Amino acid sequence: MKLSELHNGDRARILSVGGYGAFRKRILEMGFVQGQVVEVIQAAPLRDPIYYRLMDYNVSLRRKEAGLITVELIDPGSSSEELPPLAHTFVSDKHNDAPTASAAPANDPVIARSLRVALIGNPNSGKTTLFNHASGAHERVGNYSGVTVEAKEAHFDHQGVRYELIDLPGTYSLSPYSPEELYIRDYLTNEETRPDVVIDVLDATNLERQLYLAVQVREMGIPMVVALNMWDEFEQKKNQLDVQQLSHLLGTPMVPTICRKGVGISELFDKVRQLIDEDLYADRRFLQIHYGTDLEQSIATLQTKLIEHATFPDHLSPRYLAVKLLEGDPHTQGFIKQQPKGDFLLTATAYEENRLRKNHSNEEDLENYIINQRYGFIAGALRETYRPNKRRIRTLTDRIDNLLIHPVWGYPIFLAFLFIMFEATFALGAFPMDWIEQGVDALGAWVYGMMAPGPLRDLLVTGVIGGVGGVLVFLPNILILYLFISIMEDTGYMARATFLMDKLMHHMGLHGKSFIPLIMGFG
Repeated sequence: MKLSELHNGDRARILSVGGYGAFRKRILEMGFVQGQVVEVIQAAPLRDPIYYRLMDYNVSLRRKEAGLITVELIDPGSSSEELPPLAHTFVSDKHNDAPTASAAPANDPVIARSLRVALIGNPNSGKTTLFNHASGAHERVGNYSGVTVEAKEAHFDHQGVRYELIDLPGTYSLSPYSPEELYIRDYLTNEETRPDVVIDVLDATNLERQLYLAVQVREMGIPMVVALNMWDEFEQKKNQLDVQQLSHLLGTPMVPTICRKGVGISELFDKVRQLIDEDLYADRRFLQIHYGTDLEQSIATLQTKLIEHATFPDHLSPRYLAVKLLEGDPHTQGFIKQQPKGDFLLTATAYEENRLRKNHSNEEDLENYIINQRYGFIAGALRETYRPNKRRIRTLTDRIDNLLIHPVWGYPIFLAFLFIMFEATFALGAFPMDWIEQGVDALGAWVYGMMAPGPLRDLLVTGVIGGVGGVLVFLPNILILYLFISIMEDTGYMARATFLMDKLMHHMGLHGKSFIPLIMGFG
């Protein structure tokens, strides 16, 4: 049966994913891979899109998209085997004071070096919050994908090291199918912009999904430290994680943090410094996932040919390039095509792809297979280190979601909020508008009385004061409107409004996110 045919509360196991191109890869990288369990949370009031729960996080799909995924319904009475508890690590209270950008006292160590640190992570993982808290910057923090559309930079001094922070756009993977992903790939691989260390900020309550990006960065071989953010929520859900063992399996240091409170940030940057100074995990620079005997043979063949016939920076692993070529990555294909023997290498890649397809009787393509193997590696690592609380705790966010996207009350609440927003914009804005208008008139009358008749007086009174005043009079409306938009962003209601509006906007050939600039356009 199809995923779109399930009802609220149904749980099913994914059998296959249809579709093609960038959309299919995006669905796979979001975790809709064979064997994963998905639960239907709730459909929008117009029955489209639908809210699903997968890998401990929520995601919405249009009914048409869900119809491309074949699933097998799980018997509600079935239960998984209970796993033994694990010891887990937390952050000591001594790290509550985060480094800031304030001036250092005279007895602080002299700044002897600097490190370029790039912050990456999924949208809403707390990446920009970490950036703001550590550096003292005040970048905008939003609750929907695409808030950070370019890299933000700041710096701060800590323990004798100047850290140059780069807040990269939020992304779910490093596949170059969106401007944000392409920007990050170029930034991390370009010799001129490549950072010394990457900090991957993870939402600790959603490890399986968020570790996919970390695995991709580890395969690239860039030194990385993982910030297990929202650790307080992780413990509140009574989950358990052996941080030390998971850190060993992935070959990268991990530090639990609570970025909004500044907990663990000092320890996080201490790990960054140790990673460079003490060369932690030097023997495991590149993470190597075993992709199966046949695929490993093709990877080894292409790896040898790349070493012999291609020139690439030392920080790029030939194995990583070989995997990306077999994955059909257009960015890597473009890089190889620029090589003197690029056509030969691409022909060799095509030959290996054909060989692999002949050896596999199923119709699963290489792209799907590689993504499945990455998630298989993540699942295996978490099976050894992670023990989720089997009893799902109903959070305040869940209760709010049930109300704001309710089939009956969702739209009335949304329309009521819009009414309050626009009524306040014009009703409350009328008072300062009158004050500004009276002030402009008074200023114009005073200048008119002070100056002799002539073109200069007409220019100042009618042109400058009257023209500028005609624009300023609308400033209160704009400020009040953007205040409400900020409230929608900070409370997370903007994402819920996008979910509600997607079906209506889709009829006009637009995405639900188009509602955001539509509302902002009223300014």
